[in-house]
Amino acid sequence: MKKIFCTILSLFITLLLHAQTNRTINVYISDVKGTFNIFFNECVGAGRANEGLRADWQRQLTYAKEQCGFRYICMHGLLHDDMGVYFEDGKGNPIYNWQYIDELYDFLLSIHVRPFVEFGFMPKTLASSNVTLSFFFWKPNISPPKDYTKWSNLIKALVQHWVERYGEAEVKQWYFEVWNEPNLKSIFWSGDQAEYFKLFEATARAVKSVSADYRVGGPSTAVSACIPELIKYCDSTKTPLDFISTHNYGSDKTFWTDTSDAAITTKNMDVIPYAVKKSKHIIEQSSMPKLPLFYTEWSSGDGLFDHYRQAAYILDKLKKTGNAANAMSYWTFTDIFEERGPRATPFHDGFGMINYQDINKPAFYAYQYLNRLGKHELNVLDATSFACKDDKGNVQVLLWDFTTTIPDSINKRDYYKKDIPSNTKGKVTINYKNLPAGKYELKVYQTGYKANDPYTLYKEMGSPSQLTKQQVQTIRQKDNGAPIIQKNVLVNSNKTFSETLDLRENDVFLVTISKL
Repeated sequence: MKKIFCTILSLFITLLLHAQTNRTINVYISDVKGTFNIFFNECVGAGRANEGLRADWQRQLTYAKEQCGFRYICMHGLLHDDMGVYFEDGKGNPIYNWQYIDELYDFLLSIHVRPFVEFGFMPKTLASSNVTLSFFFWKPNISPPKDYTKWSNLIKALVQHWVERYGEAEVKQWYFEVWNEPNLKSIFWSGDQAEYFKLFEATARAVKSVSADYRVGGPSTAVSACIPELIKYCDSTKTPLDFISTHNYGSDKTFWTDTSDAAITTKNMDVIPYAVKKSKHIIEQSSMPKLPLFYTEWSSGDGLFDHYRQAAYILDKLKKTGNAANAMSYWTFTDIFEERGPRATPFHDGFGMINYQDINKPAFYAYQYLNRLGKHELNVLDATSFACKDDKGNVQVLLWDFTTTIPDSINKRDYYKKDIPSNTKGKVTINYKNLPAGKYELKVYQTGYKANDPYTLYKEMGSPSQLTKQQVQTIRQKDNGAPIIQKNVLVNSNKTFSETLDLRENDVFLVTISKL
């Protein structure tokens, strides 16, 4: 009797666990929520302007545009000396040179990516001091201008040049952001907040002197700081302010370093959506409640940038952010990024979603999958999925699991360098309702542990400091983004169809069903 009882209890526990882990997503094809908000690919980040002159950088951005749909790009260093923008003659008269900027912007517009202009850093000849961001490889000058009239004239001349080259209607579509993270004193800005506000006002008025329709914003701060202060300043001085821009990363510290664990991904996994919604609330309670909100830098903290978990991390944060931001610009699209100089290994926890060898990281697939969703969002009760359809009636479901498994005693870079297999999360079933009868093609794409997971493949190769051509080919063959399931299905007159998948921790699936 005791043996029978134990057997029944064991079966009951198994069934209970099964019920707890399995997941169902009901998709009603006719239940349209509205137009799908594509704030996620409004903008993407890049390191510095001079890197954009490289052929490999341009090749990767062209590919990222095609696959992920990015419409704007934001980067540092447009006015840095390696862009050759500003000089003075022997009498102190300004000499302007737009040739490098022209080359870069001509390329961007040729692939239908618009600049989200960041005015910075200070040209050496115009700088008030020699202070630089010394631990950056390219050592940008972070001081205020020595002469605000010359600074204003530079900004005005540059904007006028863009109007002459690209036309007023085109430039009207751009955004102009003033500086980068001025709240990080002695890192990105040697002045105080009052000095930054002075720079902001001079820049905004210079831009507006060309056209009142051109959009200027800031404060472009780290950790979503100084938003109410800038609004108050602009309101009291009647300084033009068209949008708020700021940054946030999923770390407890404000600044990335090469070896420190200070900026490791925080265990507080809601830090980003909380910050974005708080910033939106601050704007709504201000004297300028309708200002758009742009996060011109965001990502996880250190440790995850190469990792398979990054795809689920990105989707989790974007879903929870909802409609609070007008744009969430992922930092960055490429590992061709030289803040700390050229990196010596192909996978080095770089910010990019594509590495040096044109290998797509999991972050890339998160954005590629989002870009494949149709423009009509469908209502679903499931909290970790999107369901959409396009004008042809084809249906796309993007679903994921986001699970954190960081031990309480460990939160360091070394943790993510280990092999971290994914545990099962049971099964997920998608039930399609009101799907017109007929023949369809079903495709299922997956990103997760050992699925479009080049970093794990790289570690299995022994983490070589340099990849051979054959090793690159091997990784790219397995990290190719191809569907794991592709089949034709028949939907009968009851207009229903179901597909069940095995789900693991931090798996991401894109499931498309298209009419034949």
